[in-house]
Parts: sequence; structure tokens; C-alpha cells
Amino acid sequence: MLPALLVLALIAQACEAGPPPPAPASPTSAPLVFGLAEIPMQVGFGVRGSFYEIYFTDPFNPASSKEEGGPDLPLIAAIDKARLSVDLAAYSLSLYSLQAALIRAHKRGVRVRMVMESDNIFDDVPQALLDAGIPILGDRRQGLMHDKFVIIDRSEVWMGSMNFTTSGTYADNNNLVRIRSIKVVENYAVEFEEMFTDDFFGPDLIARTPNPQLTIDGVPLEVYFSPDDGVARRVVELLRGAQESIYFMAFSFTANDFGDLLRQKARDGLTVSGVMEESQVKSNKGTEFFPFVEAGLPVYLDGNGGQMHHKVFIIDEKIVITGSYNFSASAERTNDENLVILFDPQIAAQYLAEFRRVEARAQK
Repeated sequence: MLPALLVLALIAQACEAGPPPPAPASPTSAPLVFGLAEIPMQVGFGVRGSFYEIYFTDPFNPASSKEEGGPDLPLIAAIDKARLSVDLAAYSLSLYSLQAALIRAHKRGVRVRMVMESDNIFDDVPQALLDAGIPILGDRRQGLMHDKFVIIDRSEVWMGSMNFTTSGTYADNNNLVRIRSIKVVENYAVEFEEMFTDDFFGPDLIARTPNPQLTIDGVPLEVYFSPDDGVARRVVELLRGAQESIYFMAFSFTANDFGDLLRQKARDGLTVSGVMEESQVKSNKGTEFFPFVEAGLPVYLDGNGGQMHHKVFIIDEKIVITGSYNFSASAERTNDENLVILFDPQIAAQYLAEFRRVEARAQK
């Protein structure tokens, strides 16, 4: 047994030395709260932040032809973990992987509900879901139910430009954003209930988004739904406030006010550049593509054999506008759409990287 004085001396020495240094973080440790971690994907690109995940499709990847390993996998994994509810708003739905995940959730007692564009309900996958007992409500009107979002367990929402289709996931350029926030989810839940429970679509909807502006982990963001929230007014306000640059990726761009403002910003000396979907330029009446080219702006037709389906503005490399909302009068006035605005340079850098990938394949 150690003498009492020696024991006391050892205790005193330990107290003076302080607590032991923390163990070095292992390679599998979680990233810092405000850092970004890459999400490895077989087909596509993904990053994870403190409350969000961002995914981009990769139609130029040779492996995309196998139609597996893309952004549908993390979405399916999240649905497979659902315990209470899955609410889905889908313009179209043809992913058999998603069909299987929704049926699995339904069979284990999760409440699964859907709203859809009526014209697409008769496709194979929606019919299989109906046959399985999952309720689907169509909009039954001329305007489009053009949303693409999924609410899981009232704790997270998935939204973006990506239709829940095989082509949307593997042939088209798209983005998909996962947001974990009760307040953001509340916004989407109110919108979903207006459609599914109240049977309000398009102009029938009521402007009652409960948390349109909020801050999560230091990142300000805004959530809007059309046609009830005046989306165009807010987009114009942000474009007008641009000081250095505006980059955009547009499936459909016929909004004159957006186009006029971008051309004015270019005349003011800002960098303004974009990529637009070729098929829409050729078919849209009043496309802004030709006025952009005539004004000398570096705006290009996409080089994707599928669709360049993004609806994105990147402002001053620190603000991102994204969602289902095309830059058109129908998106503003008649369609059911949703849009998120994220004020964060790290997020903007991810979208700018996607812009560079799309631009590199564009027709020049």
C-alpha cells in the first residue's frame, strides 16, 4: 500500500495537470456543425450540412444508364425509417424504387398520403399505390399540381426540382434538398393539408405559410408557395439587389420581368450567365433566351440529351433560389409550386459548382 503522503502527492499532481486532452477525431467523426461533408454517391453529387443535405443528379455519368445509385436512394432510406407519416406531393411518379418504399411504409402502419397532378395519376406507379390502399388525390383542374416534395414524420422535408421519375433522377439535371426543421416542415404541412384535406389547389389556396422567414443554425432561409405567396415579387426584389453576379439554370424562362432585370444588371456591369433547356426554348412562346443572346449575355442552350430541369438563381455567390417554380407566368399564377431561398455562401458554392458542370456541357 502506498504511503498516505505519496497518495496525496499523486492526487495533487493529477489535479494540476487538468483533464486529459480529448482524443483525436476519427475519420468517421461527424463534421463540425457549420461544415459541409461530402456524401459519396454512385451517380450524382451530395453534401451534408448541419440541418440539410443537397443532392444533384448526374445524367452525364455513364453509370446513370443503369438507373440506380442516384438521389432516390437517400430519399428511399429516409422513407424506410419513417414511423408515423409520409406525405408526398408529386407532379409525376414513375420510380419503382419509391413505389416499393411507399408500399413498405404503408404495410408497417405508417400513414402514407399523396396529392398529384391528375393527368399523371393513371401511370403504372400511382395505380400500384392506389391498389395497395394508399390514398391519392388529384388536382382535377387545368393548372398543374407541379410540386415535388415529401414530408416524413413531420420532422423533415425533401424538395427541389427533381420529379420522382426515372428520367428525372437519371436522365435530367435536377436538384433535391433535404431540410430537417420543424418550422420548415410546418410550412409544407400546411400546404399539403390545404390540398389533400381541404381540396384547395392553384388559385384556391390561401396565403397562410406560418414561417415564411426563419434562421436555422445561422442560415437565413425563406419558404414560398405559389400562386398564393407572391413568389415573383420576392424573386424580383432579390435579383434587383444583386451587386456582383447572377447565375441561373432554367428549364423554362418566359417571365419578362425577370429577363428585363437580368439584362439591366448585365448593362450595369454585373456578371450574368445562364443555361436553359433547349426543348423549352424551341417550344415556349416568349422565351427569354433570344433577348439574352441579342443582348450579348453568355446564356447557352443545354447539352443534355435529357432535360436541364433546374429552376435556380445564384445571386452574388451567396443566395440560392431553388424549387419547383419555373420562371413563367403559369408558375406564378396557376400552378401549385414551392420555392426555398437559402442565404449562405457554402450552399451557394454547391449550386455554383453544379452550374459549372451544366455550363461545361452546354452548346457554345
